[in-house]
Amino acid sequence: MKLGRREFRFAAAAAAAAMACVAAGIWQLDRLGQRRALNAVVAARLARPPLSVGRGTVPDSVRQRRLVATGVFDFARERVWPLRSYDGTPGVALVTPLRLADGSAVFVDRGWVPSPDAHHVNHASYLEAATATVEGLGMIPPRGRFDVEIAALRDSVPYDLLPFILQETGTAAPRGLPRRWPAPALDNGPHLGYAIQWFSFAVIIVVGTVALLRKTTILASS
Repeated sequence: MKLGRREFRFAAAAAAAAMACVAAGIWQLDRLGQRRALNAVVAARLARPPLSVGRGTVPDSVRQRRLVATGVFDFARERVWPLRSYDGTPGVALVTPLRLADGSAVFVDRGWVPSPDAHHVNHASYLEAATATVEGLGMIPPRGRFDVEIAALRDSVPYDLLPFILQETGTAAPRGLPRRWPAPALDNGPHLGYAIQWFSFAVIIVVGTVALLRKTTILASS
């Protein structure tokens, strides 16, 4: 199949596009490998026995680790994490200090509640038992925009605040609210699907280009 100058330029452009698609697919496979490696680390940490929270608990020991804490909620100093949606419904997360027996306190993310403006909520509607044993995951703030700033609140409370957040999991609250956050998803994410798409695009470009050039040369020689 002899190519003219115009067909050669078209074939070169198609080859470059196909190579770019292959490179994007390889990049997605690399992202998939990174995600799987991170998932393995998180799964290993979650498989460990729950860590009991106290004054001596340091942030490095709680990251993606199951935690347990027993104390008394200080609902009067509860904060919200605004702009939190659940299944498309606007709301906030309720973040409440839990005073521990040793005199320290840990902020507990008790879960999501609806809020039309995603900023304000009637806190009294979502009170739970003041004395509680809470289980959840250790998180180092900020977990995202507008998260509770623990360091900025230390001077406004009469107890020592631990420098991490316990994101509550487990049994649902009365009436289903606050709605606890789900456990982290340890899946492959979209990377494998994206890689297959990019490789498919490369195949389509190559096959389509060869077919088009073959048809062009046949017409030119007839």
